Amino acid sequence: MSSISFEKSTVPERDLAGLESEGTLPASRPRRRRRVPVTLLLAWAVIAIAVLWALAPQLFTAYSGTEGIAGAQRLAPGGTHWLGTDQLGRDLYARMVYGASQTLSAALVAVALGLLLGTALGLIAGAVGGVADDAVMRLVDVLLSIPGLLLSLSVIILLGFGTVNAAIAVGITSVANFARLARAEVVRVRHSDYVEAGYGSGGTFWAVLWRHILPNSLTSVIAFSALQFGSAILAIATLSFLGYGTPPPTPEWGLLIAEGRNYISTAWWLTTFPGLAVVAVVLAANRISRALARTH
Repeated sequence: MSSISFEKSTVPERDLAGLESEGTLPASRPRRRRRVPVTLLLAWAVIAIAVLWALAPQLFTAYSGTEGIAGAQRLAPGGTHWLGTDQLGRDLYARMVYGASQTLSAALVAVALGLLLGTALGLIAGAVGGVADDAVMRLVDVLLSIPGLLLSLSVIILLGFGTVNAAIAVGITSVANFARLARAEVVRVRHSDYVEAGYGSGGTFWAVLWRHILPNSLTSVIAFSALQFGSAILAIATLSFLGYGTPPPTPEWGLLIAEGRNYISTAWWLTTFPGLAVVAVVLAANRISRALARTH
């Protein structure tokens, strides 16, 4: 039986490329692009609309967010007032648009505070270890043992009412969650080969911590911050609903729900539409957080 030998083609690669362009050789199949889920696009659209409301509310409504219209009390949704009016004749859609800045800015401050303090505590606990790790984690256990709403109310009682104080209170309640996650990521990264190589090449503790451990530990923390942003919006709205947040007549989504609860039987839109806005933004933030977690 004659043997069949396979020899390597002597055609240069540039000739193969030319033949492929001329159609002599079959072209390689193009890579399939991953399609962005529709739910993720909708989530980004909701967040974008809310951010635009907060940055430039005058572009979305011609009505004032605080001044009422005489004789227009509790009008049902219609062509003139898309979402109706409240008990003082103020356009509900305008108040929701102007209230976005209060709600989103407070949630952003809360997330930033929790992210900075929690990441710093988790970084110290995971990188230093020993007594520092035990002390930080015991503090985290104490904070996690207290219900978030109770801790927020305690902080507000100490600081006083207002949007900023409510944001600080919500931020303090999220420090423990950020610290626990950051500590777990730092411990995981600390035992990696490239970290050991950094120490072996003469890097100091702080240099390795800043160049290697911290950047590779922030991916999961940043993804969690998107989830915490939705939770912060819900917490800020809850505090405003209870009367501990933004004082009237300044519009804020939780305050709008609280003001309309007395008219829920006769003017259902006063609580329904602000509540839907809160739910939509929270769900959108949760969907984006899941997408970021899968990416990293």
